[in-house]
Amino acid sequence: MTKITIKETQNPTILKFEFEDFITQNQSFEFKNIDEAQASPLAQQLFYLPFVKTVYISGNFIAIERYSIVDWDDVKDAVAEQITSFVDKGGVIIKVDENKAKKQPITVYGETTPNPAALKFVVSRMLTRNAVEYKNIDQTASSPLAQELFKFPYVKEVFIDENYISVTKYEINDWQEITLELRTFIKQFIENGGTVLDESLIQTATKNDVTKDEAFDKLDVTSQQIINILEEYVKPAVAADGGNIAFDSYNEDDKTVKVILQGACSGCPSSTFTLKSGIENMLKSMLNDEAIKVEALNA
Repeated sequence: MTKITIKETQNPTILKFEFEDFITQNQSFEFKNIDEAQASPLAQQLFYLPFVKTVYISGNFIAIERYSIVDWDDVKDAVAEQITSFVDKGGVIIKVDENKAKKQPITVYGETTPNPAALKFVVSRMLTRNAVEYKNIDQTASSPLAQELFKFPYVKEVFIDENYISVTKYEINDWQEITLELRTFIKQFIENGGTVLDESLIQTATKNDVTKDEAFDKLDVTSQQIINILEEYVKPAVAADGGNIAFDSYNEDDKTVKVILQGACSGCPSSTFTLKSGIENMLKSMLNDEAIKVEALNA
């Protein structure tokens, strides 16, 4: 039997009816009337209820906006029972477009990171060669996946590199409450042909990445040595923790190396220790210069 959980929203006229599993494939639907709802036999049935104004279907829920002729307390249980009965009898929630490409099965699993606010979702195929970080939805022009992830209210930052996606959350939710939802969404998004990254648009998102060949050749010898050390010895270690480190600058006068911490490394409580006891000591030793200091621009 289908299990439905009724949840209130910030709008008192809208109620959510949540399923245990996802009911749509990376799509959201909004129906204002029965004629618009031809793609959803369930929504069409709901519109026979005189108080139903709008039906939203997305992710693992159906949200219904009511007219003011009733209160939700009087009808919500009956609506939940109607949805449950419809689905259990084999009713179609959303008609599937048979012309769409078949799924390309992948596996996605979550890994903890040293940053308690960040989780690393590892995908069973390569996603990109370019590390990209998004601090908000306005920066996500190059990543439809990141754009969709920011629609989850608890997602604070998204970082994508190689075969993984690091998600940093706000404190409003614990990981045990949201990990399955995020993992399932990422898996379904990729399997159904969603674009993780549009490589042609990544350049604007990685304008601070000075490890590109054209910029590398213009740097002084010490800066080049620092970049090579970071690339060879540091990046693989921080990537394993769902993060990235990018060279920003080197000041020859005060021997200060500035780096950018991304993904799970950004804001991590242990990042200061990593910088001072790990990276700084490594650079001092390998460059034979005890005066070198390392600072993070966004640790």
